[in-house]
Amino acid sequence: MEEAAPGKKERAATKGGARKAEPTVLADLQPDRSPRASSGIPELDRVLGGGFVAGSSVLIGGDPGVGKSTLLLQAAGTMAVQGVGVLYVTAEEAPAQIRLRSDRLDIASKELQVLGEADADAAIAWARKLKPGLVIVDSVQTCRRLEFDSAPGTVTQVREVANLWSDFARETGACVALVGHVTKEGAIAGPRVIEHLVDAVLMFEGDHLGSVRILRALKNRYGATGELGVFEMTGQGLAGISDPSRRFVAQRSEGVTGVAVASVIRGSRPMLIEIQALVTSSLYASPQRNATGVDPRRMAMWIAVLEKRVGLGLAGRDIFLNATGGLKLEDSAADLAAAAAINSSLRDQPLDPETVMIGEIGLTGEVRAVAAMDRRLSEAAHLAFKKAVIPHGYKDDVPKGLKVIPVKTMDEAIEASMGS
Repeated sequence: MEEAAPGKKERAATKGGARKAEPTVLADLQPDRSPRASSGIPELDRVLGGGFVAGSSVLIGGDPGVGKSTLLLQAAGTMAVQGVGVLYVTAEEAPAQIRLRSDRLDIASKELQVLGEADADAAIAWARKLKPGLVIVDSVQTCRRLEFDSAPGTVTQVREVANLWSDFARETGACVALVGHVTKEGAIAGPRVIEHLVDAVLMFEGDHLGSVRILRALKNRYGATGELGVFEMTGQGLAGISDPSRRFVAQRSEGVTGVAVASVIRGSRPMLIEIQALVTSSLYASPQRNATGVDPRRMAMWIAVLEKRVGLGLAGRDIFLNATGGLKLEDSAADLAAAAAINSSLRDQPLDPETVMIGEIGLTGEVRAVAAMDRRLSEAAHLAFKKAVIPHGYKDDVPKGLKVIPVKTMDEAIEASMGS
């Protein structure tokens, strides 16, 4: 895509004539301890790393209707009650529509002001006048700068609008939350450069037909990347789920084949998640291998190990794998549970429902150790699991009421996972 050539001022700046910096001894610098403002929503604060940081900019992306605006409006209402000035800039909806949503969420505060304005420069002028502690821009794709001829949502407009608000945050100390749309591929729309302009990038995910929503950090200069918050959409807005493990494994049924429970780590949080597998004879020349919430390449590796090292006959069979709760399995500690679920479905034998599986699978069929085993076991004990199949060699304390079964190979792990 064509871009306008830089002006004289821009060319001068690139030659080093605008401002010169001098090196500083690292030990002489003061660490950045910017204050945080709690959003009043614990799950959102968890993903942010403790709350909104003064002078930071946050980009929140997600599918239309997933709850981005609802979440930010709830945070705005809570912070306004705490005395923080909030300016909600809406370029998509009319201010009266924001009022309707606020009535449903029971939000009313004199500290919360709404501005219906698509001109980013005009909105910035109002923000400088009002001096809010939090500015919400909904959305960065529908705002524009009038000095550029391109339409809202184009590469130039999105980049310039995001850059303008990021500069405003750094200059004034206010926190700016930018709402962003996503493409069909699930990435935030617009140039990737806007993700580098902001301090944090959060992605809001969820099935429109379900009630669970997942907020995860893709980038965070002030917190852990990969941190995850879990919400439930209710008639009164989004409610945080403080104990997602209990929610994800609450509907397990005893005696069902192809079901195993894994303990995974997302950010700083241990979670138990149910993995379901269905293995059946294929009606096609090329068997189907479908995975939901699971990396298909890793699934292919599990199948190959089970065939080669354990001797399971999986060729010519359709295999479906699903991670419940809308989570995406990115933790290799879920390998063991996924392989055990496939074996259970193939043999039509249920696994022990009180057993959690933790471990990474190697290509030689060995079960490899994973990090943070103590936290994983504590989460399993918290949900009253009785046994945990884990890699051989764990020496630390085991939570009371939980029996660990150390294994070295997949054969040992599968035997230990089967119910009596």
